[in-house]
Amino acid sequence: MNAVVAAVGIMLILSLCRVHVVVALIAGAIAGGVLGGLGLEGSLAAFNKGLGGGATVALSYALLGAFAVAIGKSGLAHALADRALAMVGKQESHGGGAVKWMMIGLLLAVAVSSQNILPIHIAFIPLLVPPLLYVLSRLQIDRRLIACVLAFGLVTPYMFLPVGFGSIFLNEILLANVAKSGADIEGINVSQAMLIPAIGMLAGLLIAMFSYRKPRTYDLATVDQSKVVSVSYSPLTLLVAALAVAAAFVVQLWLDSMILGALVGFVIFSVSGVVRWKEADDLFTEGMKMMAMIGFIMIAAAGFAEVMRETGEVKTLVDASTQWIGNSKAVGALMMLLVGLLVTIGIGSSFSTVPIIAAIFVPLGLELGFSPLAIVSLVGTAGALGDAGSPASDSTLGPTAGLNADGQHNHIWDTVVPTFLHYNLPLLAFGWFAAMTL
Repeated sequence: MNAVVAAVGIMLILSLCRVHVVVALIAGAIAGGVLGGLGLEGSLAAFNKGLGGGATVALSYALLGAFAVAIGKSGLAHALADRALAMVGKQESHGGGAVKWMMIGLLLAVAVSSQNILPIHIAFIPLLVPPLLYVLSRLQIDRRLIACVLAFGLVTPYMFLPVGFGSIFLNEILLANVAKSGADIEGINVSQAMLIPAIGMLAGLLIAMFSYRKPRTYDLATVDQSKVVSVSYSPLTLLVAALAVAAAFVVQLWLDSMILGALVGFVIFSVSGVVRWKEADDLFTEGMKMMAMIGFIMIAAAGFAEVMRETGEVKTLVDASTQWIGNSKAVGALMMLLVGLLVTIGIGSSFSTVPIIAAIFVPLGLELGFSPLAIVSLVGTAGALGDAGSPASDSTLGPTAGLNADGQHNHIWDTVVPTFLHYNLPLLAFGWFAAMTL
């Protein structure tokens, strides 16, 4: 059996059996490495080598967590939650329908903005979502729908809009690696190449709104209502919060560093007095703890990815797929997308997947007669596939971090499985259609 297939299969089976994702990633990586011929020692060496690749991301998330806790201390999210709770009380006699869609629209808008307008990625989720859990529970909104809404906002903007994280993915990673692998990208509009797959994501979101339209009951007694009512805030603290967010945004764009951006934002809170100096250390530690699990999973995923690279089995997997392809563009496009889905689910990051698959897919696509625009669409879609449905992806870990604050939202069955079904399946269909028509 191909080592990549075995490694991803073991990781997914263990995750579905509720084994912790970090343990599942380690077990899958070691098993895949041994099957790929690295041996136990070689597998461990490759895994350890890859751990450093996730350290920067993990530290960024830890600091963003501290920044998020400081914003929470300012009362910004709680002010929003208080306003929403008041609106729920007024409209409960009418079913609260308007407030429900306002909440969904708000979370969608913030998620989309977190990728380009204010590129803080998933750090807004532990800040904004827990204070709203009581409101969401009162409205009986299915949290699986919220997970799908957040995943859409975290993935679609970077795979279509060349701003913020989208600029990094589309220009610096996707186009750069396609060109490096031998395709002529002159005159290619990368947003045009990814338009049809992005429409697939939109279709998945609309389907999710239908799938999870029915009310779902949650235990209000277990929701930490103190997150909504206990934090005091004033116009001054809200103004400081706005200033800190703006400063973090400017620093991130100026120095291209989420770490420094989050640090500057936290310092502003400390200097202004919103976060008292004697409380700063505890709050900083609390924020880092909040994002620690995500950081460790991202580090483990980097080790997993390095083992897969060292085995060389991704190329073997593609070579085996070519036996099914023959000269058929239709079969070739489908097989490339399926391989991309498999690799991304294992690695958990489309940003890390594209450099791996571009070197193999671009020559294969040129040989089958795909246009450069279609190849860009194929590689981009293959890279994005699985990002919203991987147990190790920040696009699933982030929503779970917020929605499970009261212990009523399971990572695998309430986030991973719903996002996999509603986004990866439409992406396969729309990505295949894009490759055949561009």
